[in-house]
Amino acid sequence: MRTKFLFCVSSLTLTLWILACEPARGNEPKQTKENTISVALAAPVVPQKFAGAPKFAIASVTDRSGNPQPLLVYRPRGGVFLDRQPTEIAREAFEGSLKAAGLLAPDAASVNLVLQIYIFHFGLANGSGLDFFGKVEFAATVKNPKTGESRQVQASGTSIANGAIRKKNIQRNVEANIEAALEDALRNFLRGTQLRDAVVALAKPPENAPATVPAAAPPAADEPSGPKS
Repeated sequence: MRTKFLFCVSSLTLTLWILACEPARGNEPKQTKENTISVALAAPVVPQKFAGAPKFAIASVTDRSGNPQPLLVYRPRGGVFLDRQPTEIAREAFEGSLKAAGLLAPDAASVNLVLQIYIFHFGLANGSGLDFFGKVEFAATVKNPKTGESRQVQASGTSIANGAIRKKNIQRNVEANIEAALEDALRNFLRGTQLRDAVVALAKPPENAPATVPAAAPPAADEPSGPKS
C-alpha cells in the first residue's frame, strides 16, 4: 500500500513539473528582450591547408529546415529565442573563419570557389528534454565559377549540456550548447575530407577542355665558334 502511495505521489510530481515547464495550450511563447539569446562563435574555426590557398565567396545561405519558427529554439518556460536568423549566424561564422585564414575573397575578381550553403537543422535536437542536445546540420554546393563544375559537401555538429531549473541558467546553457554545435559543424566542414576532395577536384580543368598545345620552341641559335687561330 505504501509503495502504491509513493508511486502515485511521484507520478503526480512529475506531471506537475511537466505542466509547469510546458506553456499553456494556445499560449505560444512570445519573444522579448529577456528571453532572447545571441549565438556566435567565440573564435574563428581554423580551416585545413589547401594547395594554392583558393579564395572562397559565400553566394547564399538558405534555410531548408522547414521550421516555421527558426528563431524559437526552446519552447518550455516561456521560450528561448535567437536574436538573428540562423542563416545570418551561419554566414557570419563561415565568413569570419574564412577571412581569419586569408581564404575569403575580398572582391569578385579574386573568387576561385563559390559556396551555396543550405541549413537543414539549427538549434536543439528533437527530443531534447532535461538535457540539451545541440545540433547544427548543413550542406554546401562548392562551385568553380570559371568551369561551372560543382561538388556537394555535407557537415553536422552536435553538443550536449546539462539542463537547468532557473530561467537564466536555461538560456545560458541553450546558448552555449548551440554555439558548440555550430563550431563543431563548421570545423567538420572546413577540416573535412569532403571539402578537401572537392577543392582538389574543382582545381583541375574540366574533362572536355581542349588540350593545350605547347608553343613551338624557338630555333636553336648557332653555337659560337672558337677563336680563329
